[in-house]
Amino acid sequence: MSALVNLLNVTVNVQNAQGRPLNIPFSDSISIANSMLLKAENVAIRVELTNGSVGWGEAPTLRPITAEDQSLALAKVTEVCDMLAKIDTEMPLSSLLSEVGRILQGHKFVSVRAGVEMALIDAVANMIGVPLWRVFGGVSNTISTDITIPIVSSAKAYQLASDYQTKGFKTLKLKVGKNLNSDIEMLRAVRRAHPDCSLILDANEGYSSSEAIQVLQTLHEMKLLPVLFEQPVHSSDWEGLGQVTKIAKEKYGVSVAADESCRGLDDAKMIIERNLADVINIKMAKLGVLGAIEIIELAKASGLELMIGGMAESRLAVGFSGHLAAGLGCFKYIDLDSPFHLSEDPVLDGYEVSGPVYEFTNKAVLSAM
Repeated sequence: MSALVNLLNVTVNVQNAQGRPLNIPFSDSISIANSMLLKAENVAIRVELTNGSVGWGEAPTLRPITAEDQSLALAKVTEVCDMLAKIDTEMPLSSLLSEVGRILQGHKFVSVRAGVEMALIDAVANMIGVPLWRVFGGVSNTISTDITIPIVSSAKAYQLASDYQTKGFKTLKLKVGKNLNSDIEMLRAVRRAHPDCSLILDANEGYSSSEAIQVLQTLHEMKLLPVLFEQPVHSSDWEGLGQVTKIAKEKYGVSVAADESCRGLDDAKMIIERNLADVINIKMAKLGVLGAIEIIELAKASGLELMIGGMAESRLAVGFSGHLAAGLGCFKYIDLDSPFHLSEDPVLDGYEVSGPVYEFTNKAVLSAM
């Protein structure tokens, strides 16, 4: 990623930086194994350099996945933005990002760190006139995403799957993990509505290892096996994750992804060393931008497959993650569908949408700030 290295060496000075609440209701409430989501309660971040170039980022707050709520995230964004604006000398982007990382250490404010990193990287890319997908490698300027069906009745799942088939979505991600029997009925309905789709199951830590294996056995008997089983067990159940991964691959030919179990480089190293998963799900909001890139490089070197996802984000963060995925071209699974589930879109530009395909033009901006 020589373009990214070059970007990090560009010297810049921040003139102004600020955050504001970004609240967007979902079209419908979204039920997953460990929570019910009614709206996105995020923080938008705007950074302006002394030459007038502007960059945008977004920090989602989604408890229990992110440790902070919106008010705490906004307070921390304000603290970091004030620090950036007070630096009165030019310095390399890499040094600015190091200062951000110094203030926002550890897991607690990683979502905030990701949002600020996005805004700074975006501002510098705009300054030198290089689109982000080129900064990240230039492999492509398009991606094709899956789309998520939350935990709903089988009738609702059928309706959604049928609608998504009409819109051209070829991969459906189903939220499961609350009730085994209901999960299976929902899967049956989805397969009837969209017989040719690829299925991803996301349990959001909802099963025990024995329940997860039972699900696979039942789906095998019904000829409903998914291509991917995401986070089947609790994030701390390393033994269970490894057990499900081994059986899923050897007996059923199904890959297992670690999402909540991979919250940093140390987790990624353990997953790789102990063969605990086949896929790592990369999310800016749980890893930070620089942290995500570090794990991507490690996973590629180790032969693990990669997934990219998000956390109830608008086009600001989804656009950034999509640019990264398109530019790198190394993600087998792309799960960047959250804007489809929002009731409104206060964000402009970023990409053109045609069914599941995003074509990236430039970085998204908030309509007013």
